[in-house]
Amino acid sequence: MSQQLAYVIVTPYSLHKSRTGGILSRLITRTGLDLVGLRMFAPSPELVREYAETIVSAHDTQDRKIQELLKQYVLTDLAPDPKTSRRRRVMMLLFRGDEAVRKVRSVVGNLSPNRRGGETIRDTYSDLILDENGNVRYFEPAVLAAPNVEEAEQKLKMWARYSDADGGVLENVIQYAPGETPERTLVLIKPDNFKFATGRPGNVIDFFSRTGLYIVGAKVLRMSTAQAMEFYGPVREFLRAKLKDGVSAKAREILEKEFGFKMSADDQKTLGEILGPLQGDSQFDNIVRFMSGHAPGEIPKSNWDKPGTEKCIALVYEGVGAVNKIRDVLGPTDPSKAPPGSIRREFGSTIMVNAAHASDSADNAKREFGIVKPGENNFKQVVEEALGKA
Repeated sequence: MSQQLAYVIVTPYSLHKSRTGGILSRLITRTGLDLVGLRMFAPSPELVREYAETIVSAHDTQDRKIQELLKQYVLTDLAPDPKTSRRRRVMMLLFRGDEAVRKVRSVVGNLSPNRRGGETIRDTYSDLILDENGNVRYFEPAVLAAPNVEEAEQKLKMWARYSDADGGVLENVIQYAPGETPERTLVLIKPDNFKFATGRPGNVIDFFSRTGLYIVGAKVLRMSTAQAMEFYGPVREFLRAKLKDGVSAKAREILEKEFGFKMSADDQKTLGEILGPLQGDSQFDNIVRFMSGHAPGEIPKSNWDKPGTEKCIALVYEGVGAVNKIRDVLGPTDPSKAPPGSIRREFGSTIMVNAAHASDSADNAKREFGIVKPGENNFKQVVEEALGKA
């Protein structure tokens, strides 16, 4: 067994039809591999042409005619729209693990006009429709993946070379009607979704797809302790103030029972002034630990900026009214108060372990973008660490 790096490209049509979550769920649960990279691309004509030239391969078990169809599909459907010159969105996913290329290709499946059932991703999401003469009427492969280790390495290095120029948080890839003003918001799919190889990350994305918004940025994030402290910094003072009454009442009850004397309301208030900030800081440390893997006091300060041990997915959604639409689907912070059909009611368990975060305003989204850096190219870093530079 050897650790390999495999890729899956989610096509523009699959993204447009909001099939991303279902595809991701299948890949995580059925391969058991580690999702280590995620990046949005708007392929340039140069990347499209270079990638298309690698599609037809003597080492691919897929029928040669299908390979030719795939090559033509890449040239036409991944290239910029010829009418508007607007580039199209694709999402690149990276998986690492033993026999990663074989496992990914097995779950992706091959293309056939005679497929039955929905065993593979392509069985479920692709289309290959022929007319009565055997000519192709409609073709959509849903996803693209390499047939073997050598070609996976070749193509990954190619996409990594273009990943700075053609990837990141995409600009001008969505057409809006006159007078529409889109906004952007940040979503974090939190670490509680990655404790085991489950379909939860993809399921959460499926819920967000109800908004009709567009994913224009994506990355796998291992939030550092410093990032978590900055990201949740505004929560700290809120917790220090909010918890005063609760902790003081509990402390008063314990002290009166333990020592047998009565305390006044003023004494209780004084306890709150002392204990509230301490309890708030403790809760803040719990949040930082949950998101990054370590509270500030658990590791040397010199390690605060290093990537944490917990995994998130950071997504940038774009569209009209993006902030409110995402928040509506997410639900309130406390899952017990979230309405049926919301993400936090379905997937959350506590106020902290509540499946996902979303920006609560356009201004906060900008602040959070600056901390999380969704356009950061850790996709290229993962490829080069595994395979070396192209």
